[in-house]
Amino acid sequence: MLRPLETASRERVSLNGLWAFALDPGDRGRPEEWWRGPLPEASEMPVPSSFNDVPATRDAHDHVGDVWYQRSVRIPAGWEGRRVVLRFDAAAHRAVVWWDDVEVGRHEGGYTPFECDLTGHVRPGEAGRVTVVVDNRLDLGSIPPGIVDVLPDGRRRQRYFHDFFNYAGLHRAVWLYTTPASYVEDITVTTEVTGTDARVLYRADVAGGRVASVVLRDAGGVERARADTASGTLSVPDATLWRPGHGHLYELEVSASGGDVYTLPVGIREVAVEGDRFLINGEPFHFRGFGKHEDNAVRGKGHDDVLMVHDFALLDWVGANSFRTSHYPYAEEVLEYADRHGIVVIDETPAVGLNFEIAHTLVPGDPPHIWAAVGDTTQEAHRRAIEELVARDKNHPSVVMWSIANEPDSARPQARTYFEPLVRAARAADPSRPVCFAQVQLPPDQDVMSDLFDVICLNRYYGWYVDTGDLVTAERELEAELREWARLHGKPIIVTEYGADAVAGVRSVAAGTWTEDYQVELLEAFHRAFDRVESVVGEHVWNFADFATGYGVNRADGNKKGVFTRDRRPKAAAFALRRRWTGR
Repeated sequence: MLRPLETASRERVSLNGLWAFALDPGDRGRPEEWWRGPLPEASEMPVPSSFNDVPATRDAHDHVGDVWYQRSVRIPAGWEGRRVVLRFDAAAHRAVVWWDDVEVGRHEGGYTPFECDLTGHVRPGEAGRVTVVVDNRLDLGSIPPGIVDVLPDGRRRQRYFHDFFNYAGLHRAVWLYTTPASYVEDITVTTEVTGTDARVLYRADVAGGRVASVVLRDAGGVERARADTASGTLSVPDATLWRPGHGHLYELEVSASGGDVYTLPVGIREVAVEGDRFLINGEPFHFRGFGKHEDNAVRGKGHDDVLMVHDFALLDWVGANSFRTSHYPYAEEVLEYADRHGIVVIDETPAVGLNFEIAHTLVPGDPPHIWAAVGDTTQEAHRRAIEELVARDKNHPSVVMWSIANEPDSARPQARTYFEPLVRAARAADPSRPVCFAQVQLPPDQDVMSDLFDVICLNRYYGWYVDTGDLVTAERELEAELREWARLHGKPIIVTEYGADAVAGVRSVAAGTWTEDYQVELLEAFHRAFDRVESVVGEHVWNFADFATGYGVNRADGNKKGVFTRDRRPKAAAFALRRRWTGR
């Protein structure tokens, strides 16, 4: 799915701003057909934003169920005879959309875009009413999964098996855009590198017409290659490569026979796994960075360019070269920024929480294991999440690997049965990138599925959840486990999570747990172990910044494993990492 752009043949209108908004705790809206008129008792809600913290009420923060958005939209008069599309960059987690009284689209999945073709429903120059109902409920058939309890007083309570708050709503941009009737529908690009020469392999799909031309230009606008077929290979002698720290981009312009033009940024680079090395353009790459979250006060997961640019500035300051989109696809603006600035990304689906064992406090009694609770519906939702992630992000040079799950139960035979077809689906969607998953604290001889994947990604909390406070034992056991993974699989190892909670400002000469000092000492113990195991090709600290979680006695004001506070103030760990990663 191509991102809306303004080109010689296309226009777009942002629908961001204040929308009418209504909570629907009794699920009245659908049977009462609220889309047929103004929303009852509506307030105003900024889009994009997560709705939970904006109204400053517990009812909004804890709401489980439908919420409604509505606004009037005027179709530009100059769009007569053109295709008109309404696009949502994300709606968490299920959405239905109406134009006036007509349903025009629906989507499940809270972090990937969907579109509604309005062409047959609108009149250029006239206004219409857009109404969207968004359901934030998670169940055992959704990705991520959850359970909704109905309490004796009728209220609903959402339980989920991941450690971040279930922010929801229209937390990314909404667009109205137009194309000619015959238009460029999709473009797929992969690149190959041989020495200083490169090849750009492309495929362009045109709806209602054919490809007229394909032109590759360099950053100065100079034409480097041209073709007139729907698919092919463009040779680029003496190519300037996209590489970590240098986000060089070419521009691929595809023109359709009906006059449509679409321009796609292209970074030429090649990714490979050879033995226990991860290669970018044939050179070994060592991942330095973080697991992150789209999380900020008040906005929740609402995208904000100011916050995005500041986060990237902090990544640069600390010496990071990469991050993982834990635990869902981030806004497309984030990947575009990473493309331009040469930041490497591991792109992850929302498949987090497929594990009751590590979330037992959220499930009362003695719950069944996850594979006894989920089934074909969950697996199909997971497959769609993988395919929609790849369809959206396949052309981003910053994305070097797909992570299809975080911390699933990978000890039971059912895990292999569940994941084997999903790995095949990921490879079929994009054969050009490695595939991984982030494995929770499980010994290598108990894991039943890591051999299916290209890179071993480990989330490890020695010294915190295991061997709490004992960093001597933690370092010894971590190194022994890393060596065993290397012996059994001979693949690159990235430690995709490690860290400790630290309350900002709490210091201790004894470096007790929860202090900034202990957080630093734990990271340093891990780093010593990493440096002694050659197969370790990456270190992603958990987490970049403190973030909000659900209620629980083990979380006071959220997760405190950030090396920056939630408002982006550095803890001592940030300076320690900067010394390791930059030498300053």
